[in-house]
Amino acid sequence: MTMNKQQATSKAVTSSRATNPLINWIKKNLGAIIALAILVVILTITTETFMVKNNLLSVLRQVCVNSFIAFGITCVLLAGGMDLSVGSVVAAAGVIAVQLANQNLPIVLCFAVPLLFGAFIGLINGTVISQTTLPPFIVTLSTQIIVRGVSYVLTGGQPAQSANQAFNNMGTGSVLGVPIPVLFVIVVFIILYFILYKTVFGRHLYATGGNAEAAKYSGVNTKWVKMRVYMMSGTLAALAGVVLAARLYSGQPSVGEGFERDAIAASVIGGTSFSGGIGALSGTVLGVLIIGVLNNGMNLLKINSYWQFIVKGCVILGSVYIDYLKKAKSK
Repeated sequence: MTMNKQQATSKAVTSSRATNPLINWIKKNLGAIIALAILVVILTITTETFMVKNNLLSVLRQVCVNSFIAFGITCVLLAGGMDLSVGSVVAAAGVIAVQLANQNLPIVLCFAVPLLFGAFIGLINGTVISQTTLPPFIVTLSTQIIVRGVSYVLTGGQPAQSANQAFNNMGTGSVLGVPIPVLFVIVVFIILYFILYKTVFGRHLYATGGNAEAAKYSGVNTKWVKMRVYMMSGTLAALAGVVLAARLYSGQPSVGEGFERDAIAASVIGGTSFSGGIGALSGTVLGVLIIGVLNNGMNLLKINSYWQFIVKGCVILGSVYIDYLKKAKSK
């Protein structure tokens, strides 16, 4: 009788561990967690300024921009797509926000109009991709070029300086010691988490990315799902642009070049699959932190910017290869 109770208790403990979300998350993201820990340890030992409060706050502010973009990229990748236009949307949204702020319009409008612009670009991407057989790579590369041109046209090629301090505070201010952009990231994460894991649309998104044909036969409107994820990506990229413009006190038409690389790298490092249907926002957060700490560390170590491109390229290639190994192992 005692043995039976012990066996039952042992099974209960094992079952509890198996269903514990935190333990499962740690197991799933163990590689990324270890990589982040190693980076932190190395930079703490090799530099005197990495663990300084001001530097850590600076890293947090910097990763916020990539967080917004990476969240949108994660949603697009989950649906089996790709969005290369986000960097240009960041630039155009920042320019629009600063120009509105300089007219002393309400801060809400300075955010709302650029976000609507980002959603509109996402709608164009999503409509073309879902209604045709054109590859997402080509479609979003085209809109990347178009939107970059829009940002140059709006400014005449010159940075638009922000004279609105209330707007600038959205990028540089803090609440109880927590940077305002970090608070934005937390709010966005909660909203997206609810959408992805607590709504029908979230289930349809994963189903579309996992097997679009099967999802279609199950009654999922896969075209509408794809349109919505591209709108989400465009909106989040625009939010990144507004926050960045507020932090830099200016809207710059040239900013955002290559931002899609860091966002894609963060998503894939966090476990999101290029083939769609696999990934989680929590993993993307880890990926964003790894990319942010890596960028900050290379700057602190005064590594030549040319070599930084090589390092980032290797990180992305390594992430893609790990994704390939996971898929090969699951077959």
